Amino acid sequence: MLRVGVAAGLVVSAVIHVQLAPGYQQAAPGGIGQGTLFLVQAGAAVLAAVFVLVTGSRAAFASAAVVALSSLAAVILYRYVQVPAIGPLPSMYEPVWYAAKVVSAVAEAVAGALAVAGYALLHKNQSGSGPAARGRRRGASAA
Repeated sequence: MLRVGVAAGLVVSAVIHVQLAPGYQQAAPGGIGQGTLFLVQAGAAVLAAVFVLVTGSRAAFASAAVVALSSLAAVILYRYVQVPAIGPLPSMYEPVWYAAKVVSAVAEAVAGALAVAGYALLHKNQSGSGPAARGRRRGASAA
């Protein structure tokens, strides 16, 4: 269930970013604009979603958490802070909330939280199994 929730949140974020990209690219039609960055984010979100669904590994949950939470951090940062252009990256300050932005932020927050939970659960399960853990358990029970 965690894997599906993480993937669903990432896919919602990706779809919204793809839908919004053309309108945001108009400010930099020939270069790195916000639209291009939105498409890169969407690609990363889809890859992370597939990785989580296919493997369900700690690495997959970690990558999904990084993608989701970095996207959420970016939308919050550029909503409240007027960050200037940095090298080829444009200034993306946009001091408003609108429906698509809210849905994307919520999807990223849910996907990020579920991915962290999935990573933690797998870490807990993996640290309690395997040859080293079995050896520790045998030693503890003998003492």
